[in-house]
Amino acid sequence: MPEPKVKKPWTRDAVLRQVGTQAMLLAVLAVVMFPVLWVLSLALDPRNISKPLELTLIPPGASFEAFRKVLFDPFTNLCTVPNDLDSCMTFSDLLINSLLVALTTSVLAVVVGASAAYAFSRFRFWGRQIGMIGFIALIMMPATGVLAPLFVLMNTIRIGGEPLRKTLLGLAIAYTATALPFAIWNLKGYFDTVPIDLEQAALVDGASPMRVYTRIVLPLSTPALAVTVLFSFMAGWTEFILAWLFLDDPSRFTLAMALRGMQGQFTTPWSEFAAMSVLMSIPILLLFFGLQRWIVSGLTVGSVKG
Repeated sequence: MPEPKVKKPWTRDAVLRQVGTQAMLLAVLAVVMFPVLWVLSLALDPRNISKPLELTLIPPGASFEAFRKVLFDPFTNLCTVPNDLDSCMTFSDLLINSLLVALTTSVLAVVVGASAAYAFSRFRFWGRQIGMIGFIALIMMPATGVLAPLFVLMNTIRIGGEPLRKTLLGLAIAYTATALPFAIWNLKGYFDTVPIDLEQAALVDGASPMRVYTRIVLPLSTPALAVTVLFSFMAGWTEFILAWLFLDDPSRFTLAMALRGMQGQFTTPWSEFAAMSVLMSIPILLLFFGLQRWIVSGLTVGSVKG
């Protein structure tokens, strides 16, 4: 029988290294949490300071009034009919639009990205390496760099006599186009780690190529798919530049557009702005915690293969 391992006693150098590591982690945590605490402080501050210059963790007279206004009061600057409160958008309306765009972006990015990544991983064809290099170039390019071609393309395609760019579906397709390069690159790297012997054994047993792809490859690639879902959802949830360019009907605006619309030329309701920011972060946090068991492995494995 193997001898049980004996724990080595703590030495002075080991204790110093541990203390130094913990101190460094606490410093990093403080730097990361400082903006979050500032936003929470602003959201709870009833003074609605026009130019916040200092951080007060618990502001005097702290209340949730800003959250109440954001959740239940209509956005008077987002009305389909001027000066008609009944036609103004509410938080729930904006939330539905944002969820539709973000979820559609995630689904399209997973379906299209996984199919393309599997082809790049398993098949050998002319232009394969050039295509992967092209994806890297697109990842490095800012999203605003493709504004003009996307606008022209979406404005040309019409659905029911209306340009596709003016619809939430068109906006989701545009977001998918910007999310696909990373999705394909990450998924392709992960598919490379899936043993091809499993697929060949299933084919010998009579499974069709589609069945092998859906029943073997995709379930084994859950970590990479989780990363794709998270990043695609974030792209559709937080982006507002493309949305401002594409959409012109307030009934189709998203939460990110409403948040940007709160910033005025001379004054900004910072308490409501901060409250809106906090509320917008909740769905992303819930999605992250729901997928965190797969996200780390999906990033580390898929990113080192090529």
